[in-house]
Amino acid sequence: MNVIRLSATSGPDGVLHLSVPVGSVGEFEVAVVVSQKPTATGTATPAPKTPEELGWPPGFFENVIGSIDDPAFKRYPQGEFEQRESLDAQ
Repeated sequence: MNVIRLSATSGPDGVLHLSVPVGSVGEFEVAVVVSQKPTATGTATPAPKTPEELGWPPGFFENVIGSIDDPAFKRYPQGEFEQRESLDAQ
């Protein structure tokens, strides 16, 4: 069994594309193992996505937050929390 070691970095889309020469068509069965490690410039965790990247329309949250201006709209009293037994009681 031959071992081919490659080092590669994901593209701007966060996807790793590999092109591995293994021989002629149908000549070998190939098993691939991918191991992540942090780069010298950062960590292996991806950057958080923007709301637009997650599928929300541009400016959605900026336009929705605080948009209820109806004076009849009010938050009703939420009541009191129930009193529970202490976890330390035996």
